[in-house]
Amino acid sequence: MQDLISFFKEFRVIGFSNAVENAKQIAIKMDINPLFIQKRVIRRKRQFNKDHVEQDVILSAEESFKVNYFFYIIDHGIVSLTTRFKQYKEYEDIFGFLFTCDRLKLYDDDRLKSCCSRLKAALKNGDQSDIDANELYVELRLLNNYLPNENMRPLDVLDFLKQDDCYPNAIITYRVLMTIPITVASEERSFSKLKLLKSYLRSKMSQERLNGLALIAIKNDILESVNYCNTPLFDI
Repeated sequence: MQDLISFFKEFRVIGFSNAVENAKQIAIKMDINPLFIQKRVIRRKRQFNKDHVEQDVILSAEESFKVNYFFYIIDHGIVSLTTRFKQYKEYEDIFGFLFTCDRLKLYDDDRLKSCCSRLKAALKNGDQSDIDANELYVELRLLNNYLPNENMRPLDVLDFLKQDDCYPNAIITYRVLMTIPITVASEERSFSKLKLLKSYLRSKMSQERLNGLALIAIKNDILESVNYCNTPLFDI
């Protein structure tokens, strides 16, 4: 994600000229005049005073397109990527040392202990915690000696740990790692469906009916697989 954001920032500075050249080549192949159309400038009557006088800045058609369209799209993309995927960074700060076996083997003792303590604090609820930081550190150090040399993914490591009961804290850690959602696509999809269901024509819909219709719309793939032929809906 950081590389993608850096690409957009660099593209904002040097990408416009390349985009214009590519667009001109496409326009020529389509027999379209590769020129920016200059729109008529609408001048509005302004109230001037002696202390402040505004001067209109007239941009060329190409500069106007660059400022009002190109920069707007690129800036909107950069802001969206930065805010939407901020959770990725928080997720990596907590579970990053468990993403691959090679990364886990590169951590020294002090750094691994710090990661285990930070993970324990993240999984702590009041005075209770799902794991013990010191025991997790010892288990991960022992695990490095028994894991295969290949770079295993977290799911592969979890399958390997299930073969033995000697790593209880590591098993819990990898289970939590594999079950935490790191995107909010389901919530965004719910709001999109809500806009379709709760319109101004259905303003008097009850909350129970709205929840039922939203659940049916969101889980439509599961609903289509349900067989209603042998299922009595109600008794007459």
